[in-house]
Amino acid sequence: MLRHSGAITTALRDAVHKAADGQTTTNSLQEFYGQMHYHLGWVDTQLKPIQSNPGKLLRPTLLLLAYETAGAGGLADGAIGEDNRHLRRALPAAAALELTHNFTLIHDDIEDGDAERRHRATLWKQWGIPQALNTGDGMFALSRLTLWGVLDEGVAGTTAARLGATLDHACLVLSEGQYLDISFEQRLDISVAMYIDMIWRKTGALMACAAEMGGLLGTSDKETIESLRRFGEAMGVAFQVRDDILSIWATAAELGKTSAGDVYRRKKSLPILHALEHASEHDQAFLREVYTQEAQLTSEQVAHILAIFTQTKTRAYCCEFLAQQCKVAHEALASVPYYDTAIASRARSDMQTLVHFVEETTRS
Repeated sequence: MLRHSGAITTALRDAVHKAADGQTTTNSLQEFYGQMHYHLGWVDTQLKPIQSNPGKLLRPTLLLLAYETAGAGGLADGAIGEDNRHLRRALPAAAALELTHNFTLIHDDIEDGDAERRHRATLWKQWGIPQALNTGDGMFALSRLTLWGVLDEGVAGTTAARLGATLDHACLVLSEGQYLDISFEQRLDISVAMYIDMIWRKTGALMACAAEMGGLLGTSDKETIESLRRFGEAMGVAFQVRDDILSIWATAAELGKTSAGDVYRRKKSLPILHALEHASEHDQAFLREVYTQEAQLTSEQVAHILAIFTQTKTRAYCCEFLAQQCKVAHEALASVPYYDTAIASRARSDMQTLVHFVEETTRS
């Protein structure tokens, strides 16, 4: 799955550098684009080049794998080559999707009050909320400009328009999901069904968008595009549940954030909703009390909450739910019509590996 990371990173750098070209000669805008570079892991706080964690590049990778699985627009009929020339048609869309994702991360960090991401200070923590908001907005605008680069790679205007509409719709839906997520923080009447609807919007929408955009670039077959969209949607939900599990039970070193961070933030994730439904009356009362108190949770309160999770077998439930979503993803991929080329076969195998990677969380 990492084989496309170099091509994606190059496309991202080209997109940001193209926007900044000619704008920083007087250094007046150097820090504006420098903040984008910092968030993307390319520079340090002094805007000096470094090798940092750029993130998993999951969404653009999924887009490219879906594109290849769908036949890569007929450009990959031969044997697997080393130059990946067939990817050029899809790379502007892949870069646009990753820029869109990072725009949401910048805003999420502000909304959640997260001071660290990927073991570094978040953008708002380093440069303040106003500048971080503006940089996020700039990255969103840049993502849309980058998408139109598909026209330069020979993609038909009608297909480019469908790509734009697909991405725009996904952005609207994920904003709906973020609204619900934030509103849930002040409520205790959230059902599991309401939560699933929220994560389908917040996380599933952009993953579904990635796979659908890859399908649109790779083929005109509606069945293939729809099957790929379902795969992405299932994986989006699965990755959110995986994050729910890790955000409580992973160590700080593994996650890059505070251990049990979702508990400290009193986030209404799947574990707490399950515990509220299955805990004793006494423990339910305790959970409601600490999740509505004004003061920050103490380490003792967090330890008590984790003990309730153990009593209600909450982690086992979350892992089973995650396994069910992975099954849906496997079934969706199996329904994608088989495209008999080496590149398509390898991409399909990589998509299966992606599901297996998520499934590993259920075995830890």
